[in-house]
Amino acid sequence: MAILTLVLSAGLAVYAFWWEPSTLRVVEVELALDAPTVPPLRIAVLSDLHVGSAYHGVRRLRDTVDRTNATRPDLVCILGDLISGGGVGGTFVTPEAIAAELGRLRAPVGVVAVMGNHDRVYDGSRVERALLDVGIRVLEDTAVRLADSANPVWIAGVSDMWTGNHDVRRALAAVTDSVNPVIVITHNPDIFPEIPDRVLLTLAGHTHGGQVRFPILGAPAVPSRYASRYAVGHVVEEGRHLFVSSGIGTSFLPVRFGVPPAIFVLTLKRTSPRSQT
Repeated sequence: MAILTLVLSAGLAVYAFWWEPSTLRVVEVELALDAPTVPPLRIAVLSDLHVGSAYHGVRRLRDTVDRTNATRPDLVCILGDLISGGGVGGTFVTPEAIAAELGRLRAPVGVVAVMGNHDRVYDGSRVERALLDVGIRVLEDTAVRLADSANPVWIAGVSDMWTGNHDVRRALAAVTDSVNPVIVITHNPDIFPEIPDRVLLTLAGHTHGGQVRFPILGAPAVPSRYASRYAVGHVVEEGRHLFVSSGIGTSFLPVRFGVPPAIFVLTLKRTSPRSQT
């Protein structure tokens, strides 16, 4: 029994500290939104890249960009924490090297980004400048109207809740009409209770899904004041919609269990009348 326990423990350790964190999935998700106007968008969500963390160097970033482009998204949203804040098995990668790869992303509606707490702690201005230099819009407490033919949509970026101003009102004040749908992008999902009904969908990352998520028990630790409430996936509260990405890289320890690295591709659609009754 002791030998079996040892073998199982070693196998789980290999899986959690090497196999799962070194993988990368593309996850297609259909989001049914109960709103009168839902743009027919495919949104690729890249969050918590942590380039330089174990198993997630420039080569992995290049593969991430290639695989994202292969999904043919209309819009790409980068939700912060491009920089690795250190950690076991990691190595530093400059913002410029990261941006050079991200600059290859292709989407007809656009590529937009917000800063994460690791980006700001390192040098938020430098990270932002690197992204702008490759044509990626960085939205910090402001909004931009993007359009693909007859389907305009507002993208409002709210800065990181821990390290930015996280001014929801200021971000939405840049939206100059009351007709076209609004999508909010931010790093930390804890901002969600402040998001008004006007917003069609909020996208966030930061949590990594807890990095470790056990069957039935869930994630023992999530970096959120709301514990597992906004840990990962599609959340609906009082008719408002949030999607939280589990991210791609790792923070501090190179471990993932039950929440493998993922590029999420969200296809928006309107809830059918039957499902609303």
